[in-house]
Amino acid sequence: MILVLNKNVSVDQKEQLKKTLKNHGYIVKEIQGVDETIIGVVGQIKEDMRYFETLPGVSKVLPVSKPYKLVSRDLHPEPSKIRIGDVVIGGDRLVVIAGPCSVENRATTLEIARRVKQSGAVLFRGGAFKPRTSPYSFQGLGEEGLKILSEVREETGMGIVTEITSPAQADLMMKYVDVVQVGARNMQNFELLRCVGRLGKPVLLKRGLAATIEEWLMAAEYILSEGNDKVILCERGIRTFERYTRNTLDLTAVPVIKKLTHLPVIVDPSHATGIRDKVLPMARAAVAAGADGIMVEVHTEPERALSDGPQSLYPEQFEQLMRDLHVIAPVVGKQVDFDYLPKAKYFAASTPSDATLVVYAGVPGSFSYKAALQYFGESAPMENVATFRQVFESVATGKARWGIIPLENSLTGSIHTNYDLLMEYNLFIAGELTLRVVHSLIGYEGTNIEDIKIVYSHPQVFEQCAEFLSQHPEWDLVACKDTATAVTRVQERGDRSRAAIASAEAARLFGMTTIKEGIETHPQNFTRFVVITKEPLQNGPKDKSSIIFSVSDRPGALYEVLKVLAENQINMVKLESRPIHGKPWEYMFYADLEVDLDREDMKHIMKEISERTEFFRYIGSYRQGSRVVS
Repeated sequence: MILVLNKNVSVDQKEQLKKTLKNHGYIVKEIQGVDETIIGVVGQIKEDMRYFETLPGVSKVLPVSKPYKLVSRDLHPEPSKIRIGDVVIGGDRLVVIAGPCSVENRATTLEIARRVKQSGAVLFRGGAFKPRTSPYSFQGLGEEGLKILSEVREETGMGIVTEITSPAQADLMMKYVDVVQVGARNMQNFELLRCVGRLGKPVLLKRGLAATIEEWLMAAEYILSEGNDKVILCERGIRTFERYTRNTLDLTAVPVIKKLTHLPVIVDPSHATGIRDKVLPMARAAVAAGADGIMVEVHTEPERALSDGPQSLYPEQFEQLMRDLHVIAPVVGKQVDFDYLPKAKYFAASTPSDATLVVYAGVPGSFSYKAALQYFGESAPMENVATFRQVFESVATGKARWGIIPLENSLTGSIHTNYDLLMEYNLFIAGELTLRVVHSLIGYEGTNIEDIKIVYSHPQVFEQCAEFLSQHPEWDLVACKDTATAVTRVQERGDRSRAAIASAEAARLFGMTTIKEGIETHPQNFTRFVVITKEPLQNGPKDKSSIIFSVSDRPGALYEVLKVLAENQINMVKLESRPIHGKPWEYMFYADLEVDLDREDMKHIMKEISERTEFFRYIGSYRQGSRVVS
């Protein structure tokens, strides 16, 4: 049952209401929304609904018809984000858990851990207790295995995921483990579910071998009813009559779960298929279906593995999978961040004087804000400013350590203002991120397209949605500094004749409704963001460089520069010309090169280019995609 409180409810009224409900033996959960506060009431309802309507501070009462209450989106509309150390499951970053089926020995386990971390895994899986069909199969190393897993965490920084098979192991889980896994065979072991609920640690709950989605969610309800809401659901395939794979991976469960519950969901394609060469395509499909992460088995010598060798990936296959996911993830609004853990370590070690580490232009809910979250994570202190120039100014003056700005869009081209600011400020590019941009028409609930007369958004958004807007020439288009501001304009006016174009996330953030989603002219609408900083990037892998230069006004001057690149087999992925302010008909060139010009054996390239130009400036080497370490 949900109690919607009056907008003017006092703190004292709210606390008294919660006390009254608890005295009746109910589980009480308060949720603060954008415009209203609700209280979830869970338990065997003994009173008539009208009793709750008479309680002070209550505006209305809404029954929850689903048998599961605490896991339901009715009670918790926003998706939950489960934090495991520096890692967040359910956020904008795709979380990859990898490791062997079981911990076999120290040397092999540590080697696997090093390899999967190098490829981008952020959590390490490995079984110390193995429930097996045959009593004669390898059952795991027990506490010795947990000690090895602890050593993995100490060396690599990855959190540990391992399975509990009995309430008797609870003390060991508290001592050694970061995420407690409840296996498929124990999904309906209710005493074990209550036990992990009382532990309070994050729980990874696998779907049972033949469990319905409702039975799976009811199992999660057992854990939440004990006060532990840090539950991650794991789809690992269900048993069907099909025998070509070990199990049948039910990918339809991913979007279904996303709609029914606020809990994050990950997919285990290793146990679902049981066949090594089927793991990669199903992992890719799981991400495309909207999973918050995947969990795969990896072994350096699968043919010698003591359990599940046929479904374990070789490290080289895992590396390729991570590269594939890096490409797929932005399509569904997520990122694979290869330097997730080093970034988190850097932010955690930052001094109080670094209070604002990241600055972006816009407000929460804007695409720049989403890019900042995906690149830096939710633990990085952030500050928003009104303009791109203020981002550059904050970084140049040392007010912020990093800034994130958009440079180009796949539909509308370069954002010229920011190219000009790169020339004006003596800053460096330290990384990049590609964000898929999906635009939605947003307004008040009940608004029809026929009602709309005025639409707010950023000018570039109007360009990106030109085809859709051409169908409504009668609309007045009003420019705003960013998309989230456009949504607030509509929200403040309370007028159904007004709408905004922004992200679906902005609509949820400001309590508005998506009237029509995906109105950009082409679905391949991506914006490239770059990270700017005061000092060039020193550490970490780098395979891309950016430079600015100008050449004299004579035939072949630009060719001479390009010839240096051609002779050294350097691929130029972008060349942009911009007018030099104050010098009509003279131009500055911006170039992106697929090479680390900061390498010692590449320093001669910069020297050769500078000798053939009138002006030359190196503006940084960095990793393509989303890597940054400093």
